[in-house]
Amino acid sequence: MGKLKTNKSVRGRIKITKSGKLLRLPSGHGHFRGKKSGKFRRRVRKYVEVSKADEKAIKKYLPYNRK
Repeated sequence: MGKLKTNKSVRGRIKITKSGKLLRLPSGHGHFRGKKSGKFRRRVRKYVEVSKADEKAIKKYLPYNRK
């Protein structure tokens, strides 16, 4: 059986912790932040955990990073 390919766009968007949790940046992080409140901008700086419903699908895109 051949090697599986990692989806490079997912690899750049998701961080995997030592314990195997998947982290992502929240939405609203891309552009047009100047008009958003400071409270919102501080909140979107932090990584949040990926929902359990999406975790299985994302791990399929990252075959060699499974924990």
